Amino acid sequence: MPGTDPLLLDEISLLLVWTAVAIYVLAFIAYAIDLARRSDLAIKAKDEVVARELVTAGGGGVIDASGGASASGGSVTKPRYLWARMGTALIALGFLFHLAATVLRGIAAERVPWSNMYEFALTGVLLVVAVYLVALTRFDLRFLGSLISGLAVVLLGGATLAFHVEVVPLADPLKSVWLVIHVFVASLATALFALAFGLSVMQLLQARRERKLAIAASTDAAPPRRSFLQTLPNADALESLAYRFAIVGFIFWTFTLIAGSIWANDAWGRFWGFDTKEVWTFVIWVLYAGYIHARATRGWRGTRSAWLSIIGFVAVLFNFTIVNVFFKGLHAYSGLTS
Repeated sequence: MPGTDPLLLDEISLLLVWTAVAIYVLAFIAYAIDLARRSDLAIKAKDEVVARELVTAGGGGVIDASGGASASGGSVTKPRYLWARMGTALIALGFLFHLAATVLRGIAAERVPWSNMYEFALTGVLLVVAVYLVALTRFDLRFLGSLISGLAVVLLGGATLAFHVEVVPLADPLKSVWLVIHVFVASLATALFALAFGLSVMQLLQARRERKLAIAASTDAAPPRRSFLQTLPNADALESLAYRFAIVGFIFWTFTLIAGSIWANDAWGRFWGFDTKEVWTFVIWVLYAGYIHARATRGWRGTRSAWLSIIGFVAVLFNFTIVNVFFKGLHAYSGLTS
C-alpha cells in the first residue's frame, strides 16, 4: 500500500489482535457456561419427552414446549444450547478481527505474514479458528468451543506479548515461493491436529465416564455425577472423528516435510541436514504415523491411541516454542534478539 506508514499499519494490526483476544475471552466464557449448563438442559429436554408420552398415553394429545398441541407423540426435543450459540457467534466475530489484523500485518510487511514467530502464531491460530468454524458446518463440535477459544487466547495473547517484533525485511533464505507454500501447509496441518487433540481429550474423559457407568451398572454402585459429557457422542465416535482430522492433518504434514526438504535444497544445497527444526518436524511425522497405525490396529484403539494424538500435538507446540527459541540452527527465524 504505497504512501502508508508500515509502523502505523502494524499498530492498527496490534489493536485488532488485542480486540480479537478480548472477544475470544468472551467466547471462552460463553462456551464454559454452556458446558456447565449442558447436563441440566439435557435432563430438562428428556423430562419434556416423558411428559409428552404420558399425555399421549392418556389420549389427550401432546403438549409442546410452547404450550400448544402437537400431533406427533414422544418425539425427542433437542435441547437449545443458547450459550453455545453465543460462543460460536463471538468466536466468529473474533475471527474477523483476527483476520483483519493478519491481513494488515501482511500489508505492512509487503509479504505473507508468517516469517517470524509472532507472525507464525498470528497465522497459525487464525487457521485453527478457521478450521474449527468450517468443521462446525458439518459436525456439531461446539463442545470443543472452550478448548479452541482458550487455545486462541493463550497462544495468540502469549505470542503477542512474548514474540511481537517490528516489521523487518525477509532474510535471504526466506525469499522463496516455498515460504508461502511450506509454512501455510504446516499451519493448516497444525490446525487439524489441534481439533484432533481436542477430540482426543474429550475421548479420554468420555471413556473414563463410560467405565464408571459400566462399573456402577455391574455392582449396583452409585453412577457418576451428571456432567456435560452425557451430551457428547460416545468415546468410539469421538475417537473416529479425531482420527479423521488427524489423518488429513498428517497428509498436509507429510507435504510439509517434503516441501521443506525441497526448499532446503534450494536455499542451502542439501535436502536434509539434521538441523533441530528438521529433526523435530520428522519426529512429529513419526508420532502421527504411529497414531494412525495404532488406530488402524485393533489392539491400540481407545485410550492408548488417544494419548498418542495428544502427545503428537504437544510435540507440535514444543516444536513451535522451545525449538524455535532455545535451539539455534539454520531455521532460526524467530525474529527475537538474543
